Amino acid sequence: MVIDLPFIWAAVIAFAVLAYVILDGFDLGVGILFPLFPEKRHRDVMMNSVAPVWDGNETWLVLGGGGLMAVFPLAYATILPALYAPIIAMLLGLIFRGVAFEYRWRTGRAQYLWNWAFAGGSFMAALAQGIALGALVQGIPVANRAYSGGWWDWLTPFSIATGLAVVIGYALLGSTWLVMKTSGDLRDKARSLSYLAALATLAAMAVFSLWTPFLEPLYLKRWFSWPTAIFSVIVPLLVLGCFWLLLTGLRNNRDSRPFLAALGLFVLGYAGIGISFYPYIVPTSVTIWDAAAPDESLGFLLVGALILVPLILAYTSYAYWVFRGKVDPHEGYH
Repeated sequence: MVIDLPFIWAAVIAFAVLAYVILDGFDLGVGILFPLFPEKRHRDVMMNSVAPVWDGNETWLVLGGGGLMAVFPLAYATILPALYAPIIAMLLGLIFRGVAFEYRWRTGRAQYLWNWAFAGGSFMAALAQGIALGALVQGIPVANRAYSGGWWDWLTPFSIATGLAVVIGYALLGSTWLVMKTSGDLRDKARSLSYLAALATLAAMAVFSLWTPFLEPLYLKRWFSWPTAIFSVIVPLLVLGCFWLLLTGLRNNRDSRPFLAALGLFVLGYAGIGISFYPYIVPTSVTIWDAAAPDESLGFLLVGALILVPLILAYTSYAYWVFRGKVDPHEGYH
């Protein structure tokens, strides 16, 4: 039996990116919502709700980026030059919010600066991730196995709109996380924001579901030609199902359900992107087989991945288990 190593590695990288989005998305969302909660006691609880897990969440970003460089070097060498600006902006945002986690608790007079560093860094990172995603989906020009576009090809109405949509989606994850993890008036305000964020997220998903197929003939064919057209029915129905679960969870005070339903919306959106441009890793120029390293390298690296990924899953699961339940406003991680 022939093992398709490029396909296996594409699945590993896709899983790592999805894990990063759904795990780091909610703590970026908490930062995005920070300006809407002006009281210090609320902000302390908000940061404490994500402080034990936020750095572990970003492990998946390292795995996805490092894995892409190691196993799909052509894709890495093509995508990075096209997206230098949003990727650098994302990293700067993550640095600011990471430093703010520690410095905010160690200063008094300048605490407002670190509040803005946390909020601004979260917004910048989310916006940059969305812009990078939009630029990737709209296509990256490749000639002679190298990026052939210009410095500003990533900056388009579609990529900017995608960036704002990701900010809205992360805000939904953040607000539903706060509903699940907090209590009292903080939880009640997060619950109200969750309704607004859910409606905005659903509207954004509808807009991009109609917009994306017309960016490339491949996308249009994939969504409206048999047999893949069946996804055009199944995915929207599943999205509406998650939206219903989210709203009923908020209405019936099932505090965990809205967050899980919001994660479901992200998984479905991610699946929709994958359906659109598979088997291309650089849409619509380079396939996963064109971009892959030699099979010998892929096999060697896969042994390490089979050890590393379960370890990451184990300690991530353990961290969430240890810090499960509502955050006590009178106690803190710091």
